[in-house]
Amino acid sequence: MDERGGAPRQIPLFGLEPAARAPGASEERLEREHAEARALAARLPKNVRFGTSSWSFPGWEGIVYRARATASRLAREGLVDYARHPLLTTVGIDRSFYAPIPRQDLRRYAEQLPEGFLCCAKAPAAVTGASVLGSRDPNPDFLNPRRFGEEILLPFREEFAGHTGPFLLQFPPAPRETRLTPGAFASALDRFLEELPREFHYGVELREPTLLTPEYRRVLLRHGAAHVYNAATGMPMPGEQAREVPPEAPFVLVRLLLRPGTGYDERREEFLPFNRIVDENPEMRRDTLDLIRAADGRPVYVLVNNKAEGCAPATIRALAEELAAITPS
Repeated sequence: MDERGGAPRQIPLFGLEPAARAPGASEERLEREHAEARALAARLPKNVRFGTSSWSFPGWEGIVYRARATASRLAREGLVDYARHPLLTTVGIDRSFYAPIPRQDLRRYAEQLPEGFLCCAKAPAAVTGASVLGSRDPNPDFLNPRRFGEEILLPFREEFAGHTGPFLLQFPPAPRETRLTPGAFASALDRFLEELPREFHYGVELREPTLLTPEYRRVLLRHGAAHVYNAATGMPMPGEQAREVPPEAPFVLVRLLLRPGTGYDERREEFLPFNRIVDENPEMRRDTLDLIRAADGRPVYVLVNNKAEGCAPATIRALAEELAAITPS
């Protein structure tokens, strides 16, 4: 049995049982981490799920993983150990943004996860990008519900149903040639959400602050979709977003990606190998805790990227400690 009471249905990560060799420093560190995190998790509200935006980072040895492995191996098999961490109760699946996930990969992910472990997968850029990814050409499938259903919703329904959390509709900044006005975007989003099946939850993540309008808020309310409160380049902080679009959906979704005004590449080089906090962001943490409190018992998903502060699991631990301190016992 794993620490959540569910038995992963795949052989242990790296193919070795712990008893097969004496524990090393990384394993001993991870055992301490799990013990401390388990006690901390017991003090958290049950409606809150913390997780990282992806999971294939060798630098998390001794923090999430018990031994060193390549990024490609962790991408294939790392969810086994990831889901054993007491504070990691959700995860983002980013790869679906770039291309459809083969069904056998979805099945492999499901086999590594305990029952009830929900993941947040991205909608494809082929549907949420106003221009073709990597170009300025108009995207003929922008907000095409049929393509979204075929590439994402149907495979997840058939192969990943027990682990499907909210789908992330991330709208990247559009070049001037294909950029919609805020009103046209809200209308297009309204038509798109109207066509989607109600069995799933959807979160809309914007990368252009001009789209945060009252009309956009009304569209989300009409369809029960959530605004994704993100810390990202070009966006105001989550707390400021919440003043424009309060958390009114059946769930709350927060993504902590970057300190606003910074870039992905510069943060990556500064923070590698992602094994410690380098740039603590108290405002980002306060905004996150405020959103958790505002959820008032509704499900909350908090996804953290390494580029937010330097080490996503360490940021989650810090958030969990602050949340536990203000949660009534």
